[in-house]
Amino acid sequence: MNNNNKREKTTINQNDSALIQCAELILPYLHPVDLASTSSTCKTLNKISNSITLRRSSDASRSLEKFPIPFINSIDNQSYSYFIYTGNQILSAAVQPRQPWGYDPDTRPDLINPGHCYDPFLFRVEGAKGCECERGCDRSSRCPCLDNVEFGAWECGPGCQCGSDCGNRVSQSGILVKLKIVKDRRTGWGLYAGEFIPKGQFICEYAGELLVTKEAQSRQQIYDQLASSGQLSPALLVVKEHLPSRDVCMRINVDATRVGNVARFINHSCDGGNLDTIILRSSGSVLPRICFFSSRDVQNNEELKFSYGDIRLKKQGLPCFCGSSCCFGVLPSENT
Repeated sequence: MNNNNKREKTTINQNDSALIQCAELILPYLHPVDLASTSSTCKTLNKISNSITLRRSSDASRSLEKFPIPFINSIDNQSYSYFIYTGNQILSAAVQPRQPWGYDPDTRPDLINPGHCYDPFLFRVEGAKGCECERGCDRSSRCPCLDNVEFGAWECGPGCQCGSDCGNRVSQSGILVKLKIVKDRRTGWGLYAGEFIPKGQFICEYAGELLVTKEAQSRQQIYDQLASSGQLSPALLVVKEHLPSRDVCMRINVDATRVGNVARFINHSCDGGNLDTIILRSSGSVLPRICFFSSRDVQNNEELKFSYGDIRLKKQGLPCFCGSSCCFGVLPSENT
């Protein structure tokens, strides 16, 4: 080989190396459609795109939870469902249009988060005082947070002196059980247990964009039109808290359609499923959070479900395939 050929080969290798470095920085930010277009341009980008797709399908949480949450699909060729991940409530104005997903952990170790690091509290009460327990909170410590039953479920929060290892902060350390997202031919993606889960175990928060009611109603109208034509699977959850008089005293709108966590994949069951939906408050936090706990023992590979409600006002509602003995055949729906 002459010197000119050696120089030409060296230049090609350098160009390939530069392309690979650039692609590994940019491609993880791409939407699936853009990633697919890029992969068809050359063999090098196709190889990198395939590796990114594989890493995306191996963990929906983008390494933000303790355990990876894989997508499993034996139905069609959809490797994963694309959405922006957050483990807690965020304001809609704070939604980022791009979020990296699919970096090689060997080349970008700074992106790997072995623990849960986000703040579960969107708004805090300045100067709020909670418990003063220093060695953890339980009945023996007479923690006032445990006795605060006026508003239902209550945890220690940002106004308390106890640390993050307090036993009364079970929902504040992220997802601590193994889960997986499995696709079904009729119901689409669903959230399943990846291990045995005992009764009363915290599963996850319903995370996403916190909306005012006007915005929630506007989005729901758009979602209904897209869902009826099969173009979208919306994940807008509206929870209404009632007084003993049955009057609504609080309404919480959380939209996980564009940005959320794995709770967006939990399907409905007419018999209530195996999850309890809990409105959880914390000392020193302004807003409550919507959390799921197992209502009974859940076996490995069992699908996690909860009831979307029992009101069915829309005449042409979406079909229900929950499979329970009391299935209504139509998903719950009402005027949002």
